[in-house]
Amino acid sequence: MKIALDPYMLRALPLDEMVRTVAELGYEYIELSPRDDFMPFFVHPRADDERVAELKRALRTHGVQLSSVLPLYTWSSPDETERQTAVRYWKRMIEITADLECPLMNSEFNGRPERAAESEAAFWRSLEELLPLFEREGIALNLEAHPDDFCEENTPAVDLVRAINKPWVNYLYCAPHTFHLSGAEPTADIAAMMAYAGDKLQHVHIADSFNHKGSSGLRYILNPPRTPARIHQHLDIGQGEVDWDTFFGTLRELNFDGVATSCVFAWEERARESSAFMLNRIRKELAA
Repeated sequence: MKIALDPYMLRALPLDEMVRTVAELGYEYIELSPRDDFMPFFVHPRADDERVAELKRALRTHGVQLSSVLPLYTWSSPDETERQTAVRYWKRMIEITADLECPLMNSEFNGRPERAAESEAAFWRSLEELLPLFEREGIALNLEAHPDDFCEENTPAVDLVRAINKPWVNYLYCAPHTFHLSGAEPTADIAAMMAYAGDKLQHVHIADSFNHKGSSGLRYILNPPRTPARIHQHLDIGQGEVDWDTFFGTLRELNFDGVATSCVFAWEERARESSAFMLNRIRKELAA
């Protein structure tokens, strides 16, 4: 199993300093997430050969490896021009990931929930173009359901991943999305959702969140009333309402041996303390 840090809270640091900080915190792996000087959100990657070489040097120097690369592009957009643009960005990022000698990428379904069928059709068109590139480069792909994507819930997301029918395309369970993954149910059966994923569960994102459906839907108050906006948090373990005993217990029962990524985003002012705390807790629960 690989325990990784998503260094998003450290993204303002230069590449070498970011990698050095991750190493000082005790992590052996980085899940490279969007940062403006390398792989921004939703636009073309900025990394050229020199910057890729800079990151590779930093990883070697500080004894850290990439567990995965996490790009976010609108590859399921119902707008065909936007989808084709996203596919071009994906192709470049696959090339960069291969140059980094990283064996895994992970991402979200994207698309629009109010246009789910059109978005899924766009997703399949993108996969037709991209799956051969993943296969050629020997790069695996893990996919997660995300609030406000065309696929937001655990069961349909797992079914969609299985429908891709590739042993190297698997499922990512994101703990801070737990209360969205369970759909309209007021509570979330983490054990059942993970068990449904079964052998396709190869990646977990670890951070806490509140149940936005709690207190008769008033755990958070959003305006205007009945807004379709989604809400969740990425907090330190213990700061929200995810059932961590069940989460970690189920991973142990499933003999989970994939990537476990700490992905807290809420505390940039204490990024180092938060990241160190998360590593200690994850190791305590899973390292054995």
